Amino acid sequence: MNAGQIKVNLSLCSVTLITSMAPTVLITGASQGIGKATALLFAQKGYDLVLAARRTEPLAEVEQEVQNLGRAAISVPTDVREADQVKALVDKALDHYGSIDVLINNAGIYISGPAEQFSLEDWHQAIDLNLWGYIHTIHALLPHFLERGSGTIVNLSSIGGKVPVPYLVPYCTSKFAVTGLTESLHSELKPKGIHVCGIYPNVIKSCLMERAIFRGKDEQDAQARREQLDLVVSTPVIEKPEDVAKAIWDAVKNQRAEILVGSASVSKAAYNLLPGPMQWIFRQGLKLKS
Repeated sequence: MNAGQIKVNLSLCSVTLITSMAPTVLITGASQGIGKATALLFAQKGYDLVLAARRTEPLAEVEQEVQNLGRAAISVPTDVREADQVKALVDKALDHYGSIDVLINNAGIYISGPAEQFSLEDWHQAIDLNLWGYIHTIHALLPHFLERGSGTIVNLSSIGGKVPVPYLVPYCTSKFAVTGLTESLHSELKPKGIHVCGIYPNVIKSCLMERAIFRGKDEQDAQARREQLDLVVSTPVIEKPEDVAKAIWDAVKNQRAEILVGSASVSKAAYNLLPGPMQWIFRQGLKLKS
């Protein structure tokens, strides 16, 4: 074999190595619930992962589960409310893998109660995590996507980002904002090769509710709201994190602009058809002592 043949063979090896690299996905809120289910599904589909969440130990456990499936994973404890931490997350991901193909914004918090009972701190918790957390990751990663001319951004919103629900005012405010963020980004970035999609679940049977904020006229009212939600999520027909994960995969694989998950499509259709009666039903069901 002469020098020219060796050079050609080395070039072919380099091309094979580059083309065989697995796609990569960065998921926030990846330590449990929808984020964990999505991480495991994408690992099964051949993706390498960057896992972000605030709690270190559960995040490391998901990292190990992904590796047990034969995929590479790094976990980076991150509070997405902090722009500096998010920048460090993205820098570490790019340093490790060289590129990121998909961003899944999932970290969030649920908050319920009468509007007048929420403190400004409650409002900040909802807006800073559910909205600013998404803005921070997009701001940090978008230059990379634009430079490549490709990429996918998935934003987890909620039926509360399509339908105004009483007694969920800070939550709906944040999720309607995520819907606007998603739809306007989709419109702007599609011609640049970047796909942006929104996922809209209804109430999900998820441990996210363990960290939910409940407010009321008194402690009994707040506790009643928590018990009411626990009762709803315990019903067999409620969607599970795995259902949302499948919707996310569908959105990424088939370049869907939005997906209403399961019963969320029924809720949206009912509200569009009968907004007045649906608002009355929501108020009666959620007002409790208010």
